[in-house]
Amino acid sequence: MDDLAGFLRTRRSRVDPAAVGIPTDSRRRVEGLRREEVAHLSGVSVDYYVRLEQGRATQPSEQVLDAIARVLGLDETERGHLYRLARQRRRRAKAPGGRVRTDLLRVLDLVADAPALIMDYRLDVLAGNRLAVLLYGRPMPGLNTARHIFLEEAERGLYADWEKCTLDVVGHLRLAAGKYPGDPRLASLIGELAMRSERFRRLWARADVRARAHGRKAYRHPLVGLLELHQENFALPDESGMELLVLSAAPDSPAEDGLRLLAGLGAGSGDAHPTVDAQIREQLNDAHPPEVPPACGRC
Repeated sequence: MDDLAGFLRTRRSRVDPAAVGIPTDSRRRVEGLRREEVAHLSGVSVDYYVRLEQGRATQPSEQVLDAIARVLGLDETERGHLYRLARQRRRRAKAPGGRVRTDLLRVLDLVADAPALIMDYRLDVLAGNRLAVLLYGRPMPGLNTARHIFLEEAERGLYADWEKCTLDVVGHLRLAAGKYPGDPRLASLIGELAMRSERFRRLWARADVRARAHGRKAYRHPLVGLLELHQENFALPDESGMELLVLSAAPDSPAEDGLRLLAGLGAGSGDAHPTVDAQIREQLNDAHPPEVPPACGRC
């Protein structure tokens, strides 16, 4: 199914006809608005709206998209998603790539009292500091939080707000798929989740989009218990698609005590997991390989 068609269908199914002045009766069998009603309220022809929903109207104007977004009651995130879907056939954004800069890894390691990690738009964790490693109980590079939430932690309970986390993940991946429709790694991830998780399939069919934002994040750690943290997202300014996420505890809160206890347990265990220090050393070696002394003529 075309992404634009699916998005428009699900959005118009949410609109209460009575709320936009359309009388209804018991004989009405369509949930939400009909295509012709969206067209009429938006000021475009029915034929044009049908072609737009089918992906055959390749150059919709700003005014048309604004009118449709208004009729469907789209929020700011949904509006941006609609514009990308309507125009992605003309200009597709290139999927960013690249590694985490070594200087950024050093900054990550300076965050000592809160779990912090660097994540890309596919929800791949590229690096994490020592407390993030202890919170998740595993090395950070190689962790994909979408797989972790849907395929590994549904029954184990690390995420205290698991159902909300699944909504956030699907909404974010919908946004990412709209922005980078030609990314094979992202498509492979979505296909894997759809095949292996029934909940993911149901949520994906709703075509909801969500922007990652700051807010409460609660974890049930097997050693220190409930950690109610505040997540702050910092988009990196180099158009890499990466973000720095910091999970902080309120001062004098049980979560602050829990993080302090977690850090102490990690120190007492000898840091069984790799830390950011090892990641920095690895990238430094890649950027500046050790010099090989010149051969001695007498050897």
